[in-house]
Amino acid sequence: MRDAMDLTLTLVGCDAETARLASDRAQAGLAACGLSVKSVSSLGAAAWDLTFAGGNIAELKATVASAVGDLPVDFALQPQAGRRKRLLLADMDSTIIACECLDELADFAGRKAEVAAITERAMRGELAFEGALRERVAMLAGLPEAELERAYAERVRLNPGARTLVSTLAASGAHCILVSGGFDFFTQRVAVQAGFHEDRANRFRVSDGRLTGEVAEPILGREAKLATLASEAERLGLDLSQTAAIGDGANDLAMIGAAGLGLAYRAKPVVSAQADAQIDHADLTAALYFMGFSEAEFVRD
Repeated sequence: MRDAMDLTLTLVGCDAETARLASDRAQAGLAACGLSVKSVSSLGAAAWDLTFAGGNIAELKATVASAVGDLPVDFALQPQAGRRKRLLLADMDSTIIACECLDELADFAGRKAEVAAITERAMRGELAFEGALRERVAMLAGLPEAELERAYAERVRLNPGARTLVSTLAASGAHCILVSGGFDFFTQRVAVQAGFHEDRANRFRVSDGRLTGEVAEPILGREAKLATLASEAERLGLDLSQTAAIGDGANDLAMIGAAGLGLAYRAKPVVSAQADAQIDHADLTAALYFMGFSEAEFVRD
């Protein structure tokens, strides 16, 4: 009979005490299932790795979730081998940055409530992405192009840990792509700010210095994100198991599902339910811990 695969459970808390308590609870929960933890190691002040020979990952995730209870802790359970990824695809709006750029632009046009309501429904998977994008952009017709720069300067901020996540992966040799259903005016700037190697996004149509209310075709949405993951992995000679994808909305589901490590960041329920792990409490550096990086390896500016 084959030996059980070695699994690693990574727990990331908002502080050291919470992480330590979560580790203790997780070990007790695993022991109650007859599983003995082989090693416990600290990855940082508030991050722990537990390695053990396990079985069904889905069942064990439920066991861990029950054990840690309502502690503000994020965790990932995965095979010990191959944790470090060589390709990262990341969504931009509400993932790498803290806002939805279209919603903020709509604020300058006096239509934020209408646009934000459509954004929310699309992110939850209640509306087809392409149609929802066209409908929202149409509401911006006539907006001066200069308002794009104003929106970026006043509203766009990186989420905590974003630059450390990208810089650390890039330093380890991974290729990092910002891939967004938003617009290239913003992705080009955010990619530079966060340290991505490249970016992919949609384009506004502009005439006489104003938005026409149209999106240049073809629209980059859910399937285009998946296609980017597949094509870039092939170009780099990687198996999809060597890739990671992170996002928060329904148009990220395909790439999250196909990646070796699919992560949901502060995500809608439909995304959290299908991701390999969720980051709901810690910052984006939790993804690095999940990939086996210690805090001492983080690249910080």
